[in-house]
Amino acid sequence: MKFVDCTLEKHGAEVLAILNEIIQNSTAVYDYAPRPASSMVPWFQTKVTFNFPVVGAEGDDGSLLGYATYGAFRAWPAYKYTVELSLHIRTDMRGKGLGPTLLGKLIDVAKERDVHVMMAGIDATNATSIAVHEKRGFRHSGTIRECGFKFGRWLDLAFYQLVLPTPSRPVDG
Repeated sequence: MKFVDCTLEKHGAEVLAILNEIIQNSTAVYDYAPRPASSMVPWFQTKVTFNFPVVGAEGDDGSLLGYATYGAFRAWPAYKYTVELSLHIRTDMRGKGLGPTLLGKLIDVAKERDVHVMMAGIDATNATSIAVHEKRGFRHSGTIRECGFKFGRWLDLAFYQLVLPTPSRPVDG
């Protein structure tokens, strides 16, 4: 296994396949319909434009085993040092330790890019994802009750955050 920077050309279809499987079969993403292939173009463009990483884990055969990324937490400028992350693992790779490792790689990139707070919105019933984040130092910071509805039930969204020691000299504006 090796860690790589994902690109649209090399990984777009696999990122989409992992994401769509999660949308269709879990509450890890509060979305209903699989996304079309065309959605990957603006998704990757946004990552490049705003210098948001997409860290991937490739198997020995070059296939994408999982990916971790982050984006803006909120749109106002004062949130510039806070990001919200996504961590998604291919079905056959879940439970093998890839999640914490990939999350660790994303945290390293966040430090290099002067992120101060990493946020993770996790379905409150997703004990595995919560454990992965807690293993990397994330702490529960609040839950929004019944804010989502999927698979015929109300969903609670738990927020977990990791405060990093970066940047060394934050600035306004």
